[in-house]
Amino acid sequence: MAPRTVLAVLFDGLQSLDVTGPLEVFAGADLLAPGAYRIRTASLDGAPVRTTSGLTLVPDESLAGAKDPDILLVPGGPGSLRPDPRMVDWVRERGPRAARLVSVCTGAAVLAGAGLLDGRRATTHWAYCDRLAREHPAVEIDPDPVYVRDGHISTSAGVTAGIDLALALVEEDLGRDAALTIARHLVVFLRRPGNQAQFSAQLAAQTAQREPLREVQRWITDHPDADLSVDTLADRARLSPRHFARAFRAETGMTPGRYVDRVRLEHARRLLEDTADGVEEIARTSGYGTPEAMRRAFVRTLGTPPAEYRRRFRPATTS
Repeated sequence: MAPRTVLAVLFDGLQSLDVTGPLEVFAGADLLAPGAYRIRTASLDGAPVRTTSGLTLVPDESLAGAKDPDILLVPGGPGSLRPDPRMVDWVRERGPRAARLVSVCTGAAVLAGAGLLDGRRATTHWAYCDRLAREHPAVEIDPDPVYVRDGHISTSAGVTAGIDLALALVEEDLGRDAALTIARHLVVFLRRPGNQAQFSAQLAAQTAQREPLREVQRWITDHPDADLSVDTLADRARLSPRHFARAFRAETGMTPGRYVDRVRLEHARRLLEDTADGVEEIARTSGYGTPEAMRRAFVRTLGTPPAEYRRRFRPATTS
């Protein structure tokens, strides 16, 4: 494979892990396949930048002096939400020349500000999706996925999602075995599928304020294989089904049915990743009833059937 140049854009107020996470993936790939990637960093004037954690990063060069890269990486952080107009202009001019244009977290705001996401589907950190959609209505913002790839432009959610996306790019370039080796070295999953939700059901939903509803949330998590119909859950909360459904949505931000769906999917995923249980048993203990019902849920939400999900994400056993 011809060497691919990775250029990371640096600026004051960036999130350091948005840069170091993906770059460690590419650096690991270069150790496995020497010459596969050439990593460069550049700031607007070539001067050191200070990250949100106080870490100072010294770039290799200035943006003006940088050659067109194969992969252009724009990280996130507070500095990406109020970027220097000169940096936005540079990204607008040079971004389309890169074979792959990648943003991590709120780095998507820089791409959107440069007009490069207009008419495209994109994502960013869940906390900023509404803002990005409001400020850039020409961009189709999807708040759920870990990352989104639309043509040669890829956008990812917060921090560790940049590692997932970088692993996906390495897998595309060097194969699954290389990506798996790097993931093991970094002690992360091979990679989460891009359309996997940014966070778990328990984090995605707010915790209910009233104890009966909080108890119902705990019950759902502990008993995914139980009867979790609205009528049954309402009875546990000692509310009428209509009052329960309305109160649950008001206090958690999602309907009882959607919460149950997320908990069951998360439970099934964990069993596929961490156990050798058969698909039929996992479907039963996760509340799906049949393998076919679980398969439909996986394909609809994750874009992959359970067997393929297990193949990708269950760690290999060692003797």
